[in-house]
Amino acid sequence: MKEIIVAIDFSKGSVNALKYAITIANKTGADIMMVWVKKPSSSDSLYSVDKTIIDEAKKRFEGLVFDFKNKLKGKLKFKVLEGKVYKEIVNLAKYTEADLIVSGTHGVSGFEKYWIGSNAYKIVAASDCPVITIRNSFSVKTTIKKIILPIDDSVDTRHKVPFTAELAKAFGSEIHILSLYYSENKEKVKKVLSYSKQVAEVLENNSIKFISESINGDIDPSKIIKYAENVDADLIAIMSEQETSSYSFILGKFAQETVNQSPIPVLTVQPKDIYNSWSGIVM
Repeated sequence: MKEIIVAIDFSKGSVNALKYAITIANKTGADIMMVWVKKPSSSDSLYSVDKTIIDEAKKRFEGLVFDFKNKLKGKLKFKVLEGKVYKEIVNLAKYTEADLIVSGTHGVSGFEKYWIGSNAYKIVAASDCPVITIRNSFSVKTTIKKIILPIDDSVDTRHKVPFTAELAKAFGSEIHILSLYYSENKEKVKKVLSYSKQVAEVLENNSIKFISESINGDIDPSKIIKYAENVDADLIAIMSEQETSSYSFILGKFAQETVNQSPIPVLTVQPKDIYNSWSGIVM
């Protein structure tokens, strides 16, 4: 990786996201760009207030750089932008060709009033690059030992494998291939098992440790989260499963519920062909 973007609102949750990003950056050789976005003012009379807020944001960033620069092997930078939070962050990721965005799912105070509550979801849905969402209650570790990789019968389900596999290689992680299917639908079962077998072959060919498991019945995010908690997983990898809409930030129900419910960080990947040839892992 070359660069990781971290969405910052100066809450405990966003600082936790920064700590998680540093863990990944140190294993992948990436630099980190911290980003705070101020909503545009509706009145010119607020200019002096805006300038004060921006200056305060820069001071807080300088404090974060001072606190964390020695914990990061690469460069720790920051940007102060103005506009819609998710759009500015996603556009910056495109412009800089960032490999990953890391965002807290909830802010708690202070600068949080400048953030829309659904920004994490909008970033996940609108981003072309993978996004990791993390709760402020998650205790950040220096490694990622286990990654949960759910596989269903959708064509896009395998698109998350290359990026997930690269993370696993960097950390020496064990991937849990979790086959999801309805036991009464033989065709779907056959397809899921075929996809899971393909994933296992890719991981084996790249010397990545893995375990194959399955969940029968309704594909419920809570079942995947429970499994992840039972095996003490550090990350859950899913697809965005974006619903058809005139708005680019509408997430599919499964992805939204997983991001919302999971106490464990969630890696969400957009179903795009670019990930089929990401780095050295090919599906």
